[in-house]
Amino acid sequence: MQNIDGIYTSVVVVAAGSGTRMELKEKKQFVKIGGVPLFVRTLLVFENCKQINEIIMVVNEEDISYCKRKIIERYKLYKVKTIVGGGDDRQQSVFNGLIETSSHADIVMIQDGARPFTDENIIARCIEGAYKYGAAIPAVKVKDTIKNADEDGFVLNTIDRTKLWAVQTPQTFQRQLLIDAYIKVSEDINTYTDDSMIVESIGARVKIVEGSYENIKITTQDDLVVAEGIANTKLRITH
Repeated sequence: MQNIDGIYTSVVVVAAGSGTRMELKEKKQFVKIGGVPLFVRTLLVFENCKQINEIIMVVNEEDISYCKRKIIERYKLYKVKTIVGGGDDRQQSVFNGLIETSSHADIVMIQDGARPFTDENIIARCIEGAYKYGAAIPAVKVKDTIKNADEDGFVLNTIDRTKLWAVQTPQTFQRQLLIDAYIKVSEDINTYTDDSMIVESIGARVKIVEGSYENIKITTQDDLVVAEGIANTKLRITH
């Protein structure tokens, strides 16, 4: 990695979703993996990374007080600058966090709160990519054969998987580029499923950098089983 010391990097960690697909009694972000809440594992990756200067947490409004009392203090998350409430959808939630990042930040990373196994190598590659190209996203090559099918479930064609990537987070951008893109699409009726799509929509190029097959997003109960296995291979987080 090239020397980019002095770059100020903010990370917006978004955990304002309902997690209804998990069908659990408690919210997904507070489910424990290896004895540590999912959301905390995600936050600690960035807390312990020397390249991260500040963290903005985006949670449901009703969870703000709990996070201040039970998460920030207990797990010594000193880099957390503020906690803000989420919006009606992910796009609004990200923007709520984005506008809270420091005005002198060079780089902003957007991280799923339910992606606890991001590591410092991925973070470093994303920062370098965004610093050089304006925008960078971690991704891994698709392993499975992908089929395109009609409405009745019959195969139309097989897609060339050599050009397909499964995208992860943290998606990383030069701060002003991301703000400009969000402002430009604020009245757009199109649906954007990730932040890089918003940046792509204004004509900016996005660089893919190497992610990790362990950098999974916890979405279903089956993912929790996989996550426990990954957690068992990591150093135990004290709590």
